[in-house]
Amino acid sequence: MSSDFAASPATELASFAAADEIVRQFHERGGQPAISYGIVRDGVLVHAAGFGARALGAGGQAPDERTVFRIASMSKSFTASAVMLLRDAGALALDDPASAYVPELAGWANGAPAAGPLTIRHLLTMTAGFPTDDPWGDRQQGLPIEDFRALLGGGVRFNWAPGTRFEYSNLGYAILGLVVTAASGLPYDEFIRTRLLAPLGMTGTGFAAHEFAAADLAVGYRRGGDGWQQLPFDPYGAFAPMGGVFSCVADLATWTAGFAAAFPPGAARETSPAHPLAPASRRQMQLPQALTGWRAPNGIPGGPAASPAHYGFGLFVDEDPALGRVVSHSGGYPGFGSNMRWHPATGLAVIALGNGTYAAMSVVAQLVLKALLPRSTAYHVDLAPAPSGPWPETLAAADAVNELLKNWDDAHAAALFAENVPLDRPYQERRDDLALLRERIGDFRPDAGRAAESDTPAHRRWWLAGERGTVAVSIQLSPQLPPRVQSLTFAIPPAPGSKLAQALTAVTDWLNSGAADLPGTLPVSPEADAGLLARRLRMAAAWAGPVTTGACQAGNGSSAATVELTGQHATIALSLLVNPVSGALRQADVAL
Repeated sequence: MSSDFAASPATELASFAAADEIVRQFHERGGQPAISYGIVRDGVLVHAAGFGARALGAGGQAPDERTVFRIASMSKSFTASAVMLLRDAGALALDDPASAYVPELAGWANGAPAAGPLTIRHLLTMTAGFPTDDPWGDRQQGLPIEDFRALLGGGVRFNWAPGTRFEYSNLGYAILGLVVTAASGLPYDEFIRTRLLAPLGMTGTGFAAHEFAAADLAVGYRRGGDGWQQLPFDPYGAFAPMGGVFSCVADLATWTAGFAAAFPPGAARETSPAHPLAPASRRQMQLPQALTGWRAPNGIPGGPAASPAHYGFGLFVDEDPALGRVVSHSGGYPGFGSNMRWHPATGLAVIALGNGTYAAMSVVAQLVLKALLPRSTAYHVDLAPAPSGPWPETLAAADAVNELLKNWDDAHAAALFAENVPLDRPYQERRDDLALLRERIGDFRPDAGRAAESDTPAHRRWWLAGERGTVAVSIQLSPQLPPRVQSLTFAIPPAPGSKLAQALTAVTDWLNSGAADLPGTLPVSPEADAGLLARRLRMAAAWAGPVTTGACQAGNGSSAATVELTGQHATIALSLLVNPVSGALRQADVAL
């Protein structure tokens, strides 16, 4: 793994040292104790490096390409591959009703009168109609199979009729695990091991922490009030098909190379050992199946044209105007974050694994891939409002959350929230956040002057107004019957006089000044491109006109904030990420 990457046929490739520097700087932001990453070219892991400590404490070593992480939702590509293997063998058809393999689904109404059957294809493409179930689904990882069958037997809530709209669902892939078992006659994990992992020689991949030596295993952590807190490993269970795989950069290099090798048809890129899934089936998994949204710079003049983003079978498929097609999947889980992405036109792939809760490995993997390929522009996904409006349960939950935020009570919280909520962030920390919010904006109440919003029937976003500011609060309900609140977030504005508040003031004043360059009083981190930041912000300022600061849409109160800027011609959202100690600007973005 020491060859010079500049010898690759892809244009303007950066050196390994440059890629290492991107990952090192990202690691220093502190989002995870360790990162292990690798670069794959022509089916070979040509470079790998690790930063930080796979396990904190005395003598904690940096991870390498054989260090095992939980890869969370990247597991879905394994489940989809298993389904395709069974399809190719004639054991099932993608348009078969899922209830033919999972009898607990037989009595479901599927979300609407005359909705039609829920098929295996719907589950694969996340068009089953289930509500998004992050983070509830993550905490079902170790659910016993019989308990899962009982849950399904009681029915679930639907946001949409099957086949009408994409919405990300862990539940759907957990059901696919039962389909794999029924169609193959083998337990799900045994089928994956014998039909995929063993033929590919992926010996560093499995489904439980105890399968690996402690020295080879990255420990998962979450950031608490006292720093990093170690999290236990959940056992193998019914939701393993959506997020239960453990793996390492070396094995995932083999896995990503197998997908990249399928393009173009007939190319001499096939890997050794031979892949058990036919190239045509691997290509089908990477073709757009369901539109997930449009990636574009939110209408800001001068930006590139909008480009579509899709889901295939267990993989995301994005059409980048500069790079062309990029295939990927992330994984987010308590204690871990991961991402794999590749460029089918060149066969280049990047893998990044981190051991912090929901660590943003997609960001660093994207940075490395773009550094190795011709430069492109980042895009954002705009979510359309839910046409059918929120569920009655969603509205009732929003009312209950408002009461809870007025006067927090753990017993009331336990009755309202799904079981993942106190695991993801303990109630004491949430009470502390609430006290901090009250300190920043004063006593608050729902803002009657701003309409609440729902991106889906299971989602609700509204506003809390105090005498010193207005902030956004959001909930997401789980697919259980009855649904429960699986996530609660609210923005915390920066403290007056803090580095974050100073940066917000400096940027806003600069936007109104008309100056070309960022003010000298605002330090910029070395990893940020000050010129690029200034051009992007200036373009938004020209579009909006003179602006005044409004409500806080998101933020943690210390290093990150998204605030509304109301301009003469338009309202924009300004997002800043700063070093809370030095005040150096790390990232700045705008959206209409």
